[in-house]
Amino acid sequence: MLIDSHAHLDSERYADDRLAILRRAWEAGVGAVLAIGIGEQAGEMQGALDLCRHFNGQANLPRLYASAGVYPHNTHQADAAVLAKLEGLLAEPEVIACGEIGLDYYHEGAAHDVQRAGLIAQLEIAATRKRPILIHCRPTNDGAGAEMDAWDDLFEILDVHWRQTGLGGVMHCFGGGWEQARRSLDLGFLISFAGNLTYPKAQPLRDVAARLPMNGVLVETDAPWLAPAPDRGKRNEPAWVARTAQSLAGLLAVTEEEIAAETTKNFFRLFDLSPNVGN
Repeated sequence: MLIDSHAHLDSERYADDRLAILRRAWEAGVGAVLAIGIGEQAGEMQGALDLCRHFNGQANLPRLYASAGVYPHNTHQADAAVLAKLEGLLAEPEVIACGEIGLDYYHEGAAHDVQRAGLIAQLEIAATRKRPILIHCRPTNDGAGAEMDAWDDLFEILDVHWRQTGLGGVMHCFGGGWEQARRSLDLGFLISFAGNLTYPKAQPLRDVAARLPMNGVLVETDAPWLAPAPDRGKRNEPAWVARTAQSLAGLLAVTEEEIAAETTKNFFRLFDLSPNVGN
């Protein structure tokens, strides 16, 4: 069984065939999906939870879990009402994580100081609700020799405001180097790889992945984005997490069955879940 640890199932791009893509995921061996609840605006975090309650219990579909959080670009909207809504959502049993949250200095969005303040506020809520976090981190520049400004700020915040909780989390769609991976593991995070692991120019990322311990990795789609090769540019979906898992298995010199089993075990351990995900 595989788990897609990060998919935006509430995307409007699935409005016409959401049930069909979940059926395809089940047929591809995906037993569970973590649906990400960030919405288009900060106050629209409940979409993933709504999907859990709609689809869970139906036969021949993956088990859905949900997250809730304020995306970095929307942190300027994180007023008292939004943060209260987040706290309420994290109290729901289906909502197993706070995220995706973090820092994004690459795209235009909320000012960097606003992002940092918004992240800290959400860490406090997640700690209160004892929920692991899903981190989005993108520095000002990508690629070889890129600035690590967002990563540096992220680790400074996590060292002060999160390490002591022992709750850990996931470095979603990891794109850093070995130093960022090492520091993430040290903080108790799992490192999750998406379809970009399969892209021709992603060799530096594959080099990092090849050095990681099996108990420190997850796979995801970040659907509907980042479809793996050879379908890059198409609408991604949870069934295609198998391609990323295949690539990761090759890098770690294990079988596809082993990477599926280990990433599933890692997911259940982090979120303190039962491995019984049957419907």
